[in-house]
Amino acid sequence: MAANKMLRFVTVDRQTPEKRTAEDRKEDFGEIYREFAAERAAEQAARCSQCGVPYCQSHCPLHNNIPDWLRLTAEGRLQEAYEVSQATNTFPEICGRICPQDRLCEGNCVIEQSGHGTVTIGAVEKYITDTAFENGWVPSIKPHSERAESVGIIGAGPGGLAAADVLRRAGVQVTVYDRYDRAGGLLTYGIPGFKLEKDVVMRRNDQLAEGGVTFALNTEIGRDITFEEIREKHDAVVIATGVYKSRDLELANSGATGVVKALDYLTASNRKSFGDAVEVFDNGDLNAEGKRVVVIGGGDTAMDCVRTAIRQGATSVKCLYRRDKANMPGSQREVQNAEEEGVGFEWLTAPAGFEAALAEADGGPAKVTGVKVQRMKLGEADATGRQRPEIIEGADYVEEADLVIKALGFEPEDLPTLWDQPELAVTRWGTVKADFRTHQTPLDGVYAVGDIVRGASLVVWAIRDGREAAEAILDRFASESATIAAE
Repeated sequence: MAANKMLRFVTVDRQTPEKRTAEDRKEDFGEIYREFAAERAAEQAARCSQCGVPYCQSHCPLHNNIPDWLRLTAEGRLQEAYEVSQATNTFPEICGRICPQDRLCEGNCVIEQSGHGTVTIGAVEKYITDTAFENGWVPSIKPHSERAESVGIIGAGPGGLAAADVLRRAGVQVTVYDRYDRAGGLLTYGIPGFKLEKDVVMRRNDQLAEGGVTFALNTEIGRDITFEEIREKHDAVVIATGVYKSRDLELANSGATGVVKALDYLTASNRKSFGDAVEVFDNGDLNAEGKRVVVIGGGDTAMDCVRTAIRQGATSVKCLYRRDKANMPGSQREVQNAEEEGVGFEWLTAPAGFEAALAEADGGPAKVTGVKVQRMKLGEADATGRQRPEIIEGADYVEEADLVIKALGFEPEDLPTLWDQPELAVTRWGTVKADFRTHQTPLDGVYAVGDIVRGASLVVWAIRDGREAAEAILDRFASESATIAAE
């Protein structure tokens, strides 16, 4: 049966779900791709070659069994396809939406290498799980038995939530602490709705809460509760804080009104999508409507910012990046979407400072009016093999702007100082030191996962880390129980 259904890549062209027109999608924050119809999902899944060495699987951080759930989808066995997908991935509907498949599974598809166009793995993954939710195939979290052990998880992002899911299904008592008022971390407040609609994240949050996970929200470690208190309260602790400290620019007038951080800007926009009262948005500080917007940076966060500004009604949106398009770290798919929506890219440019005008009222803060831009060229390659950007002397110009968004990446906060834990070992980059398999830190019973260990990385890696740490904790509990029983 499978042989008749599969290997269609020779006769069936690659297709993605229909994309809403740029003019249509600029009007709202809804996801830009429509859902696959059942027949189209099965047809595209059937393009899989069922190769003996599935590079899609080996290049997926979670090692998802992609060929098997593609085959099941092609055969119309969608509930089984979901079960296979869920077996290795806590949040397949989220990964299907926001993973950079072009750099991971799809980019390493065998038929892509042979010139036939990759299987649309991400879209099928999203379709499988959305269908599972619609049909009630997603089981609630119901442990077979309750355990006495408890785990405290600091951070309600993808890494922390993945760990919570695995632990709670095993009957462990789980409390997740987070500084925000909603769980999800960057899934909730960092990623715009046009990439990940918020009801998708809230649905998983609700599943965890209904399954017995306790959420201690609006809780700042070091302010509302100490790290030591959490350690004393729980049998193990998972640090999953992510990296939230924005990299900055030490340039003239960088403190002018209208020069803002990307995360502040995106958080304000996402809060508005929940219907929250957001003063810094409502007063115009973090609202691009009617403004000339310049975004500095070339990663996915920069793409989120430029595309958000378009939807807020900016009069113009430009992105400055110091290298060329081919060397841009962000997803090329996102760059294409931004270009379609009207974003202008100024390649090989870097800010040299900001122009600002004093407010009319005496003593008022200076307001940004433009970005001083240096033109660049690519020179010799650095240690990573990328060509270094070099300044072209005498080619400076000013890009007029009413709002400048700095999307320069993120660094870890100084947790040893913030939490009064000088013994919490960190690397020279400030990330927490942890075993790469068990995720155990040098502190007994303390684990660390996701970006706080890796540096700014992908959601899928955080999910993997969270799942692995949870399994290591369960192994620890089993070993401790066996020791007690032997005594």
